[in-house]
Amino acid sequence: MIAGVADTHTALWYLFGDGRLSVVAKAFIDESAEVGHQIAVSSISLAELVYLVEKGRLSDSAYAGLAGALADPDHVFMEASFTATIVQSMKQVPRADVPDMPDRMIAATALYLNVPIISRDGRIRASPLMTIW
Repeated sequence: MIAGVADTHTALWYLFGDGRLSVVAKAFIDESAEVGHQIAVSSISLAELVYLVEKGRLSDSAYAGLAGALADPDHVFMEASFTATIVQSMKQVPRADVPDMPDRMIAATALYLNVPIISRDGRIRASPLMTIW
């Protein structure tokens, strides 16, 4: 069962034990893992990491860490492919609420799966989407 969708920062901060991850978000991911549920990570997050590594904003280990976690069938994170069906869900995520394209794609994934999005992003949290932070 998929319990939630992590945005890119949430996934990275969880993987690397970054203190910017909220206590609530960490507990939600940990508890999901304990009961055998998974947290989806949109494939757009991998694309976003390639972009950020190329720009020099993140190290290669960020991409390798997330790609490795998603390749491990026993990890709490699992890849959610970005599909045409999820594209249709983007119509329910107003661009005015979530203007950043990767964030909107991740939000649409959560909407399609009918689970909360785990995100610190203020625009996402201010939107009507179910969020955890």
